[in-house]
Amino acid sequence: MKRFGLVLLAVLALVVAARPASAQNIRWGLGAGLLMPMGDYGDIDKMGYTAAFGGTYNLPSGLGIRADLSYGTSSEKDGVTAHSTKLIGGMASLVYAFGAAGARPYVTGGLGMHNIKIDELGVSETKVAFGFGAGVTLPLGTGGNRLFVESRYTSVSTSGSPVTFLPIVVGISFGK
Repeated sequence: MKRFGLVLLAVLALVVAARPASAQNIRWGLGAGLLMPMGDYGDIDKMGYTAAFGGTYNLPSGLGIRADLSYGTSSEKDGVTAHSTKLIGGMASLVYAFGAAGARPYVTGGLGMHNIKIDELGVSETKVAFGFGAGVTLPLGTGGNRLFVESRYTSVSTSGSPVTFLPIVVGISFGK
C-alpha cells in the first residue's frame, strides 16, 4: 500500500507540473480498470486491478509519442501461498490515432520496464517489458476532455516464463 501511495503522489505531482505543458500539444490521461493475468501468471493469480497515468505528444499526422506509468495488483487463486502480486512500471510507446473528430480509435505499441513484486515469497524483479494494444477515445462535451477505453497486452521478461497480462482501462484525457 505504501508503494501505491508513492505512485499516487508522483502522479499528482506530474499533473500539477504538466499544466503549462498542456499548451504544447500534449494530452494527459488518468485511468483505472481490471488487470487480467495471462499465461503462467494467469494460472496462479486471479483478476486484479490497475491504475495508469500518462502523457501523449501528438503530431499533426495522427502519430503520437506516449509515456505512461502503471500500477497493478492481483492475488493468488487457490490460497496455497496466500500472496499478492504487485506490478509497477513505465512504458514509452508510439500511438497512431485514426480520424480527426468524434470517436477516435487508436493503436499503440512500445517498450518499458516493470517491477514484479511478491512480498510474501521474497520475489522482486525489474525487467524489460513490451506491450501492444488498441483503444478508442470519445469527446466529453466542448472542453477538449475525452473518455478513453483501452487494452494493451503486456509481457515482462522475468526469470523463467514471462509475466503476461491484459489491463482493461477506462479513463479521462485532457489537453490538446
